[in-house]
Amino acid sequence: MPVTPARQRPLMTQMLRLPCACALSAAIAVGSLAIAMPAKAVADSPSNVVAVVNADPITRNTLSAQSVQRYGTEVIDNMINRHLIMQACQHNGIEVTKAEVTDEIRRLASKFGLSMDAYLKLLQEERNIDPNQYSREIIWPMLALRRLVAEKVEVTQEEFNHAFVAQFGEAAKCRLIMSDDEAKIRQLQARAKADPSQFSSLAKQFSEDEASASVGGLIPPIRRYSGDSRLEEAAFSLKDGDVSEVLELGDQWIFLQAVRRIPAMTPSPQALPAIREQISDRIRDEKMRSAASELFAKLQQEANVIKVLGNPELEQQYPGAGAIINGEQITLSLIGEECIKRHGEEVLDGEINRKLLTQALRKAGKQVTDADLQNEIDRAAISYGIVRGDGTPDAESWMNQVLEGGNVTRSVYMADSVWPSVALTKLVEDEMQLSESDLQEGFESAYGPRVEILACVLSDQRSAQKIWEMARDNPTEDFFGRLAEQYSVEPVSSSNMGKVPPIRKYGGQPAVEKEAFSLKPGQLSGIVATGGKYIIMRCQGFTEPVVTDRSAVQSELVRDLTEKKMRRLMAKKIESLRTTAEIDNFLAATANVPRESKTR
Repeated sequence: MPVTPARQRPLMTQMLRLPCACALSAAIAVGSLAIAMPAKAVADSPSNVVAVVNADPITRNTLSAQSVQRYGTEVIDNMINRHLIMQACQHNGIEVTKAEVTDEIRRLASKFGLSMDAYLKLLQEERNIDPNQYSREIIWPMLALRRLVAEKVEVTQEEFNHAFVAQFGEAAKCRLIMSDDEAKIRQLQARAKADPSQFSSLAKQFSEDEASASVGGLIPPIRRYSGDSRLEEAAFSLKDGDVSEVLELGDQWIFLQAVRRIPAMTPSPQALPAIREQISDRIRDEKMRSAASELFAKLQQEANVIKVLGNPELEQQYPGAGAIINGEQITLSLIGEECIKRHGEEVLDGEINRKLLTQALRKAGKQVTDADLQNEIDRAAISYGIVRGDGTPDAESWMNQVLEGGNVTRSVYMADSVWPSVALTKLVEDEMQLSESDLQEGFESAYGPRVEILACVLSDQRSAQKIWEMARDNPTEDFFGRLAEQYSVEPVSSSNMGKVPPIRKYGGQPAVEKEAFSLKPGQLSGIVATGGKYIIMRCQGFTEPVVTDRSAVQSELVRDLTEKKMRRLMAKKIESLRTTAEIDNFLAATANVPRESKTR
């Protein structure tokens, strides 16, 4: 299965060595491997510094270039769309102010019964949209388009009357039978016509509308001007108990039975002004959305857009431009600032890590060569089974799989995944040794016997004590399974009557493993506290070892254990570099004071 390196997560959340995935959001020249930049950087100045790593500065120009390289093509489409709207506003003398944007956000928040701050926080947490991005990329374009079409949108009296009737008018309560088979539906309709009292029973047995079949075909009340006019006409033409003719709606066939009429509601005179305003606003909003969508499509269709970024020939022809829209340029510097607004902190975090690795390599007297980079690509290809017929790595096919879909370029992949993985390997390779105990523990973990158990996981000690006593007093497997089904907070054990995957040695849960392997078949464990949970186990027995002769799997064992140990060492190394470094991050307004003094 092809695996594309992640692009939107910081290094420490990507510390999985395969495939070359110690990703740093940075791209610079490495050895003789030149990493292409989208544009020539502007001269840096001390006032342009966004971070300092052990007295080594990172400038805003560098951050801008790196951000554009990773996210420019993604960001530019949104910028082009907003620029088209802005040009239309300028042409029509329309301005949407910051206050109007704020008022609209406050209005939307109130619809959900939230304060503006709570609403924006919700967007940030659930949709990862920060307040500035929401204002700039969603609310402003929406308001601008609505202002552009406002004069063309008005609510007629007829539209208001229809909406009022749809909300407050008479309704028809009906039952429905649906099928995608015309012959079947006509047979059912004939039976219902012959004996209308059968309708509910027929709906339960034969209707393919699952939502209504279980309640004898009952559907929400049908109101005029609220949906398909044919359905409404059929419903309102029936008397109570009558069965309609068969109707074709989309790819389904249906017929109705009238149950009763629901009289129209008459709002109080005091409520009418507010109701009128509410209905008119809703109609206007719906019409504006439709008109705005049509206008935006027209703007896009009629625009003369030249997308320069990502096209080497156009970049030569229009230096410094990212796109040209109806003769107006969007510069690379503007695109860079937009990328920084969206992704700056993430990219800068990668740049900081890059600095740390580069400094550490220099201090250790080591360097990353092109041959090292190629070896890492070959290793990743082999790890994922991308090999030729003779077993050698097919690096080009691997790269094609990595770059499939165009979400990451070759240079970014090399800089963000391959180089950092090699750099960290160089920094920890001298520590990489497998001891006899490492090999024996790895062998037992991978191939040794495992404990078959039932488990019940509780969230607090009091509950665990209660369940343990119940399991002790009724020591049967069936009873324990029912306890797990009823009380376990762990989904697997709860849904499988306590059954969980067998416990292996050295699997990362020492307390659980120690207790499990001390049990005999049928024996109940004590309460094991681990990870904030309380676990009770019942032993069912032990599996047979998969392999008993370690020499038979020695090479595979060494490869796997080396990989795992290397990942741990690499994660430990980057964490150590960050915690012992002096880092000032001005973009995120954070600073790190090193835990240990260092010689500069």
